[in-house]
Amino acid sequence: MPHLSPLPRDAVPEFKDRFEHYAKTRGFVPNSILTMSRRPAIARAFMQLNQAVLYEGTVDEELKMLVSLIASQAAGCRYCQAHMANLSSIYKASDEKIAAVWEFEDSDLFSAAERAALRLAVNASMIPNQVSQEDFDAVGRFFDEGQIVELVASIALFGYLNRWNDTMATELEAFPSGVASKIIGTAGWQPGKHR
Repeated sequence: MPHLSPLPRDAVPEFKDRFEHYAKTRGFVPNSILTMSRRPAIARAFMQLNQAVLYEGTVDEELKMLVSLIASQAAGCRYCQAHMANLSSIYKASDEKIAAVWEFEDSDLFSAAERAALRLAVNASMIPNQVSQEDFDAVGRFFDEGQIVELVASIALFGYLNRWNDTMATELEAFPSGVASKIIGTAGWQPGKHR
């Protein structure tokens, strides 16, 4: 059960267009943002940051979604894992690739560039942080400095979301729950406290 229930979708009229966009592209409006909407300035700033980090720049969106998924897996946030399994699918990652993301080091589904980015995400999501110079050397072979900023921003964005949703015990919406059950349920995913 969530610690704070999400506000109704129409509680903050200025978010109407953004929420319609979420419903159209994702199939639902995230309860995390509906809960944040109690402080519109925080929700507004978050949505702007989310847009800039995940949907702008030159790193392939599929990779940013997979980086965000594995960062959430390393952090243990099942709400964000479900959301990122859904968004990875929307951004054309195959079900097989999404399910195998935790085995990226040994799977032929991932390129050397993807492995470097995913390794950075895992190590950056650990507490304490495990990122090394070797991790940056590896991503530097495939990505320019601006792209490295995009990758680290994706990881950091989910550092915020993982803490937010696990702390709030945000109720998981039916749509991403169904996607996660189908794709990563075989790898042990369950909704946990986000039921």
